[in-house]
Amino acid sequence: MRSSLSLLAILANAAFRADAAPANDIHSRGVSFNWGSEKVRGVNLGGWLVLESFITPSIFESHSEPGYPIIDEWTLCEKVGQSKCAEVLKPHWDTFVTLDDFWKIKNAGFNLVRIPVGYWSYVDPWGPYAQGAAPYVDAAIDWARITGLKVVIDLHGAPKSQNGFDHSGHRAPTPGWGDADSLGYTHAALRKIEEKYAVPSMQDVVVAIQILNEPYMIKLDKDMVKSFYRDAYENLRRISDTPVMLHDGFFQPSWMNGFLTPQDNNAQNVIVDHHEYQIFDKDLVAMSVDQHVNMMCNSADNLASSDKWTIVGEWSSALTDCAKHLNGFASGSRLDGSYPSTSYVASCTGKSGRVSDWSNEWKDSIRRYIEVQLDAYEAKTQGWIFWNFKTEGSAGDWDLFQLLDGGVFPQPLSERRFGKQCANF
Repeated sequence: MRSSLSLLAILANAAFRADAAPANDIHSRGVSFNWGSEKVRGVNLGGWLVLESFITPSIFESHSEPGYPIIDEWTLCEKVGQSKCAEVLKPHWDTFVTLDDFWKIKNAGFNLVRIPVGYWSYVDPWGPYAQGAAPYVDAAIDWARITGLKVVIDLHGAPKSQNGFDHSGHRAPTPGWGDADSLGYTHAALRKIEEKYAVPSMQDVVVAIQILNEPYMIKLDKDMVKSFYRDAYENLRRISDTPVMLHDGFFQPSWMNGFLTPQDNNAQNVIVDHHEYQIFDKDLVAMSVDQHVNMMCNSADNLASSDKWTIVGEWSSALTDCAKHLNGFASGSRLDGSYPSTSYVASCTGKSGRVSDWSNEWKDSIRRYIEVQLDAYEAKTQGWIFWNFKTEGSAGDWDLFQLLDGGVFPQPLSERRFGKQCANF
């Protein structure tokens, strides 16, 4: 078990490693990332500065009590108290991501990390959130420079929640974000982020700012979201030409065609982010691996339909929703019927948990699904960012490091065991 280190110790360790490494191990700074010609091959640092119960279940389980489950960062800080919440989170912030993790990512052939952050780290929050996570972004950027990785900073949680999901910081029946107050707070947080990380001196490592993760467009007003996107784009352009990343809101990327393009007031350096998960529905979890592969083959052309650069900023190897707490703390799964209002399809036994415990047959199914996704995203988009770099262990299908160690994620990234699986790429 790793011991808890202070941020100063983390930064000192980074400096020591930089000094101790041979000169040819320190990657020189690039001018920028070549969007449009260079492929993104990245991984998310999820569950670090914005908590998720399936990534770090121990934090949630250790503070939950009968009748008082900890379901998100809001309820954690509410229970322990805002003044003590940073103290509770500090050991996690100190140890969950390290310079060694950056080296493992780099040495596996990846070129970028996406760092989710909450608005509450940059402006005084509504509610009980604790501040203190922001300096860890600085440490991550230092490590990215040392290892030669690029960084996308992603505003993952907005005031009142832009989607109602627990990974926005506050689970709710419906998103509350979108009124004047929440929009104002969001812009204020983005201004703090951009004034520090979107300046020209940061462009050697910070290659995009994602202005909002996963606004749940089905429950939000499209025109409001587009107006927010335009305002956020224009605000960033007052600072620099750092690329702006827009999430597609769970629609096809093409729905924003004509918006923030060179023909639209000469908008430049705009990226559309699409997230691809084929499990969060009772019919999807019932599909065979053949059906998942065919679905990827049939839907891939939609990813190339945008008039802007498109990346798949989140995807996983999961063929089921069996990972513990994946659907929310203690919420069960659709596959085995333990999730509310679902019925039994199949057992979850052997379909998540640690990769080392999987059967060879299940490893092959997961490997096949990873390969078809890699082929699709390489052929049809500007690249991809896997979710997630690691977990505490109980969600191997979402854990890059376990998948690499188990020989399930291709190494090198171009290695294929299952050959060409789709006729259209």
